[in-house]
Amino acid sequence: MKKKLLAAFLMTAMGVSLVACGSNGSSTETAADSAQTAEESEGGSETDTETADAETQEDAEDSSDELSGTLTVYMPSPTDLNTAYVDGFEKATGVKVELFEGTTGEIQARLEAEKDNPVADVVVLASWSDGLAMKETGQIMSYPEAENADKLYDGWVDEDNMLFGTSASALGVIYNTTLIDSLDADWSELADAKYKDMIAIPDPEKSGSCKDFLAGYMYSTDNDWSAWEGMAENGLMVAGANKAALETVTTGERAILVAGVDYNAYSNIDKGEPLAIYYPASGTVINPRPAMIMNTSKNVENAKAFIDYLMSDEAQQMVADAYLLPGRSDITCDNRTNVSDIPTFQDLDWNVMMENSSDIAARLNELCQ
Repeated sequence: MKKKLLAAFLMTAMGVSLVACGSNGSSTETAADSAQTAEESEGGSETDTETADAETQEDAEDSSDELSGTLTVYMPSPTDLNTAYVDGFEKATGVKVELFEGTTGEIQARLEAEKDNPVADVVVLASWSDGLAMKETGQIMSYPEAENADKLYDGWVDEDNMLFGTSASALGVIYNTTLIDSLDADWSELADAKYKDMIAIPDPEKSGSCKDFLAGYMYSTDNDWSAWEGMAENGLMVAGANKAALETVTTGERAILVAGVDYNAYSNIDKGEPLAIYYPASGTVINPRPAMIMNTSKNVENAKAFIDYLMSDEAQQMVADAYLLPGRSDITCDNRTNVSDIPTFQDLDWNVMMENSSDIAARLNELCQ
């Protein structure tokens, strides 16, 4: 209390001195005007008013201090969305963001390399199961007070408030319309010999989205590998991470991409590429992209503010503009298929998928060798 009274006295003395000298500082004039108004209209004591002004300024300075400095964020593509995130957050808070962008596999490799000297404050992945794995190994912290988390789709926040699915992609079948007029084959039907040497798939050991799709497919079909064994026998190409895999279809090297992330397709279609996308009737996986605060963060308040920002109206509209699915259920897209219209595998157990996803990804690659 003594410190607050001393602060009030000093702030008042400084304010009076600056006003007497003809200062143009807006905060000083506002404080002086406020004090004068309080005296004239309410008869409040000068000491009480000056103390309140000093405490208000002290609180504002404390808030500003919480959102100063830097924040290190690791995120997957798309680049344009990441740039918009960073620009928006920096303008809103004054915090400088240091961004590393890579695939889920590249982000994980960097985290592993830095484990003895951690750098990242916030990590976003393209794989919900990989986020759960980080939770299981104690790498991330809880943030129960996250703003707008209650507006996310059911299941897009874990029960401990550590993973926040602020955006998502769905996995579909993408095809080149100059090579195929139309296509609606289900996953198992794509194993037909008529599609020999026509199909590519992202490398599930490089694409977290593809890895989670395969884990979800195996969970929903009780580990039925027949479709994938059939595609492998017909020359299924493992074509790198998501972007590289899509390029094989865009260029016509392959006609069909299975388990392709949909936002890449929608973006390229709008750019005029000869592509189409659909979701097989038997279902697919919608993969929330978890945003998480690292337990080793040196900038926890900034990290919490960034998580809040990702769920803000502004950032969620950025997600929609980037052809991804917004995490909030009250925000929809007009440039792509929305969550409610995508057929999905039912009752998936993400914990089981997490435990098996890496082995499933490795087996798929072995089949295609």
